[in-house]
Amino acid sequence: MSGRIPPEFIDDLIARTDIVDLIGSRLQLRKAGKDYQARCPFHDEKTPSFTVSPDKQFYHCFGCGAHGTAIGFLMEYDRLPFREAVEELAQRAGLTIPASGQAQPSGPDNGPLYGLLEQVSEIFRQQLRDPARSEPAVAYLKSRGLSGEIAATFGIGYAPPGYNFLLSRLGATAERREQLMTVGLLAEQDGRRYDRFRDRIMFPIRDRRGRVIGFGGRLLGDGKPKYLNSPETPVFHKGRELYGLFEAQQADRKLGALLIVEGYLDVIALAQFGITNAVATLGTATTAEHLQQLLRTVPDLVFCFDGDRAGRSAAWKALETALPLVTGHQSIRFLFLPEGDDPDTLVRREGAEGMTRLIEGAAPLSEFLFDHLSEQVDMTSLDGRARLGGLAKPLLERMPAGLYRDLIANRLSNLAGLSQPSKPGSWAGRRRGRSDPMRPMRLSLVAQSIALLLDHPDLAARVLAMTDDRWRRSESPGAEVLVELLEMLAAAPDLNKAALLERWREHPHFAYLQRLSVAPFLRDIAEEDVGADLVGALTRLGDEADRAERSRHFNQRSTADWSPEERARLERALQNVRVRREE
Repeated sequence: MSGRIPPEFIDDLIARTDIVDLIGSRLQLRKAGKDYQARCPFHDEKTPSFTVSPDKQFYHCFGCGAHGTAIGFLMEYDRLPFREAVEELAQRAGLTIPASGQAQPSGPDNGPLYGLLEQVSEIFRQQLRDPARSEPAVAYLKSRGLSGEIAATFGIGYAPPGYNFLLSRLGATAERREQLMTVGLLAEQDGRRYDRFRDRIMFPIRDRRGRVIGFGGRLLGDGKPKYLNSPETPVFHKGRELYGLFEAQQADRKLGALLIVEGYLDVIALAQFGITNAVATLGTATTAEHLQQLLRTVPDLVFCFDGDRAGRSAAWKALETALPLVTGHQSIRFLFLPEGDDPDTLVRREGAEGMTRLIEGAAPLSEFLFDHLSEQVDMTSLDGRARLGGLAKPLLERMPAGLYRDLIANRLSNLAGLSQPSKPGSWAGRRRGRSDPMRPMRLSLVAQSIALLLDHPDLAARVLAMTDDRWRRSESPGAEVLVELLEMLAAAPDLNKAALLERWREHPHFAYLQRLSVAPFLRDIAEEDVGADLVGALTRLGDEADRAERSRHFNQRSTADWSPEERARLERALQNVRVRREE
């Protein structure tokens, strides 16, 4: 159930991973009985309520409800997609992820390319530290006010002049030269290969896992282009990556907002002044992939643009890209700097406090939307207000249906002088009908049985031996999941809680199963009573199945075929109903 990754591999990976070591490499854990505790990384708290169980290979916070496996922890804490989290654990365990079946072959192994890029990044850093070569580069960085510490944090380096600096050092073999071409470090013209980056300050671009995937270079001498990025490669895609995202997450694991700026040096200068949550697109406009990644990462985005015409045009393009993704659950705002300023110059003049005040005053998306449209029409005339509606309508249609779009539509109606309230109850009714994920669950017998099994999978064989199969005939909601769960454990009795849950990650009800695995009632059951409770639940399910079958058989027969005992039983039941009504 893990896409192209065989479930058996996930089982083995979970078995080889010590969740205590994994989480302990990121949090300060302390022993608490047989488990470990820490202050939860997913919400603010003074008293530790975050527990890691080595027996179950599972974590759970009793404060905010966060819980999961080693894979789930990496997905939440490091904000990795599922496959990248698996790759991270596999690398730690020294395992290679196999392909599942011939129809879906795994992609090429890009490990050597990542290794080469890291090696080149270190070579560039060494060149920056070499006084004989780097004097112009160091002088430029000092002129921009960058400290040695911030340069080291972002891994800044220097590519010396000359066409064969890297080629002579790393291109000894044909295979190595091909790899240098593949990752965009060499260029080719008229059959001759040469270094792409020459006499440039080098900014390594890292992915979310901290791997170097490409470079940006700022030219020191005369010539064009002043800024040059790596081309598209198997590991680098400009429309997906964001400069500084890895560094921002390293600086603040509880990242709540991101500031999107336009240049490398803007990101670095802001970080030097303590504003460590800035990222930059890589010479491209903000793409839908950028936004999806950003909105998965933080609840608050602030786009920062120059206040001139070009900056406002770029901001409008970003707004248009964002519209299909805005739901109101996350904040998207727009900050326009005074003309002639960029984040680098402004933070050096105004300091972190001045920059922070500007960020806090950034305009919400809705305000920027209507300000921009209002500037194109005469809002004092009926015709102008009608045109405003015509301009806004196609933009609203691109937004997801829901409360936020309804509120935008109401705002448009007010500006245009119309009366068009959103449909009463259309969204509110749906909202009220949703369940609160933190509300205590009232569990059915099936849900109780599933919860007990997920928390104690080792009991499955003993329970199956102590019960008959009547519970298999249950038609209660979720019974088919219970059957599959027990069959899975019968086939793989050594699965622990973490491995068992990972088997269900792609099941439509995975989130509900995770909630069941930490249901509050589990804490109230003594360890020695769990088996008896599970046997009791399955037995009662069997009794319910028997009663349901008898009732169905009874109701499907003609009354002419009823026995005197059956007629008397029905008469007694009807008499009881009449008595209750009279009371």
